[in-house]
This record gives sequence, structure tokens and C-alpha cells, in this order.
Amino acid sequence: MRGHRVRLPLAFAAAVVAAGVATVILRPRGVSIEPVAVEAAAYFSSDDLERASDYRDPQRLLGLLGLGVSAGVLVLLVVRPPRRFAAALERGARRPLLGAAAAGAGISLVLMVAGLPLGLIGHKRAVDVGLSTQEPAAWVADLAKSAAIEAALAAFGAAVLLALVRRLPRAWWAPAALAVVAFGAASTFLSPVLIEPLFNEFEPLPAGPLRTEVLGLADRAGVSVGEVYGVDASRRTTGANAYVGGLGSTKRVVLYDNLIEEFPPAEVRSVVAHELAHQRQRDLLRGLAWLALVAPAGLFLTKALAERLPGGPRPGGHSRPGPEALPALALALALVAFAGGMASNVLSRSVEARADSFALDLTREPVAFIGLERRLALRNVSQPDPPGLLHTLFGTHPTTLERIGAGEAFRREGQERRPVPRGTPADP
Repeated sequence: MRGHRVRLPLAFAAAVVAAGVATVILRPRGVSIEPVAVEAAAYFSSDDLERASDYRDPQRLLGLLGLGVSAGVLVLLVVRPPRRFAAALERGARRPLLGAAAAGAGISLVLMVAGLPLGLIGHKRAVDVGLSTQEPAAWVADLAKSAAIEAALAAFGAAVLLALVRRLPRAWWAPAALAVVAFGAASTFLSPVLIEPLFNEFEPLPAGPLRTEVLGLADRAGVSVGEVYGVDASRRTTGANAYVGGLGSTKRVVLYDNLIEEFPPAEVRSVVAHELAHQRQRDLLRGLAWLALVAPAGLFLTKALAERLPGGPRPGGHSRPGPEALPALALALALVAFAGGMASNVLSRSVEARADSFALDLTREPVAFIGLERRLALRNVSQPDPPGLLHTLFGTHPTTLERIGAGEAFRREGQERRPVPRGTPADP
């Protein structure tokens, strides 16, 4: 049996190399503004900084504890599963794929329930600091919808995964990687029209100065923007944000209503220009390309890990695995996905830095850009300069001080920079 197992160190090395190569290939080159060093005290009062630390430090701890709880639950289900859970998996073996779907949904719901106490604490703290506007009942309703969606997806994913493991016990990782990439593309395309409307109301920007300005910026940037929507984020939060989503016919830019109604027009222009940069540089496709390059090695490592765990699939065994293999597969997949997420953050930060540079070049309003970053940090109760190691591991954007530093660099030297010409090809 040992000869049939994938060598774990080799699989780990392959995953590390794949993530590194994908990041190097897809990382933007030579287009971001080099930030100048700035001090938080020059832009934020001591009370602002203390308030952000008092809120974010415990929230960060709650997040880390939540990761620990999820990992602990999965380890328990693998190493010492409760009797009823083990018995349910055995009964599911009579109809393996249905049993796998039930196991996938069950594991998803167990993880949600296990993390609920920490989630409630985090929500209460967000309400207390004035960031969340949701009453407990509305928060629980959103949580229930999320849990139902995640359980349905977990059921489908578990059934597909077990079908591949049973059909291709030694090579299931290859089609599983294709399935992961296909799911990523499908969710990016469908989420704006199927999932997001379950939680918020989206309205196209009405005719008026803001819509005219957005379309004008898009024309100057050479971007086919799709549609621009406002979303009723204020029903949940006082924070402000914007994002791009969708592919092809579902492509869109979404602006929080808090941003539209409460931020100065010049700062809204900076936000819109940043999001247009993501559209122009095809950053959603860049993320999918990263996933496509990394997924095969990641699933290869998942296979190697799962085969070493109790209850995991054993290629060359006397019988094909059933639902009892799902906990080991889930734990292995969770560990690989967690590590992969941290690796992808390296690419994400460089992509976001380039979008900031593009926004500054397009609007040529560094004072508004700096004001925007300061206002976003205050509204979102964010630390301008979070702990370095944690930001390296989990940060998806440059820090607020890094972004302000980019704005200051442009303000000092920006007159020598040329606006991005309309129609210039996107950098790879």
C-alpha cells in the first residue's frame, strides 16, 4: 500500500513551486507607484488610532480563534468522530454519492454552528463600535441564508469529489482540479445575478452627474464597464466600499450607497477609477488564471494529505471508498485551501497597488485619493498599519499607510507622470 501513496514532501514541494511560479508570472510589473514612507500620526489622531486598535485587535483574535475552531472540528471528525456521525457515514455507504452529499452538507453545517458563538461576539463588537447597523434577527437571517447556500454547495462538491475518488483512485486530483477551476469561473459569472441579490438590492446608477462622471472615466480609461450599480449596504454597515464582479454579460462595478451619499465627489471618482483599473487589467480573469495554474498541484497535495489521514482514501485497497472518506478529504482540502489563500494574497496586494496607481494616473487627484484612504480607514474602523506578519499572511490590499504613501509620492512627483492613454493594451 505504501508504494501507491503519493510522497507527501514531493507533493508539498510541487504545490509551493506552482504557487510561486503562478504569482511571478501573473504579478504586475513596473507599473505601480513606489510609496513614500509616511507616519500614521500625520493623518490620524491618537484617538482614531486607539479606537481602531481597540476594535481590530480583538476582532483579529476572534478570526484566528474561528480558524482554530474549524480546524479542531475537522480534526475531531477525522481522528475521533462521534458515534452518531460515524454511524451515519456507514449508513451512507449503501448509496455512496447521496451519502457523500449528506456528509458534505452536514460537515458544512457543523462548522457553521461551531463558529456561531465567536461570530455573535464579533457582530456585537461591530454594533458596539458603530460599524454594523444590523439587528440580531437580521444578522441571524443572513447567517441562515449563507449556511443554506454553503451546505448546498458542500453537498454538491462532496458528491462530485467522492465520485472522482471512486472512479479514479490514483488520478482523481487531475479532474478535481479542473472542477475547482470550472466552479471558480461559474461562481464569478453567476454570483452577481444569483447569490448577491439574495442579500442586497442592486439598482443601476440613475441618470445624473455621478453616472455621467463614471461613464466619462470609463471612456478615458478605455474600459467597457458593463453596468454600474449602487447597493443598499447601509442596511448592514456604516462602512464604505466598492468592488467589481461578474464576467462577460454579468460584468459590473458596484458602489456602496454609503460611499455614493456621504463621500465627496472627488473621492468617489478615485474609487471608481480604482475599480475601472480592475476591469481594464482583467484582474478577475487574472485571479482565475492563478487558480488554474495552482489547482493541479494543490489537489495533488490534497490527495497526498488525505491518504495519510485516518479514514482517508487508500488507492489499491480492496474496496472503493465511501462517505467515510469525506472527513479526511475535507480536512486535507481545508488545509491546502488555507495555505493557497495566503499565497494568493501576495498577488492580490500587487494587483491592488497597480489599481491605485492607475486611479491616480487617471484622475490626477492625489489629495482626493489620500483623503479617500483616510476616510475609508476611519469609516471602516481599520488600522492604518496593521501587524506586519498578519498583514503578510492575510492582507489582500496594501495597508492604508502604504496607499497614502503612494498618493503622497504621486503628489510630489506626479506632474512628470503621464495619464494612461485610452486604448493602451493591458499589462499582463
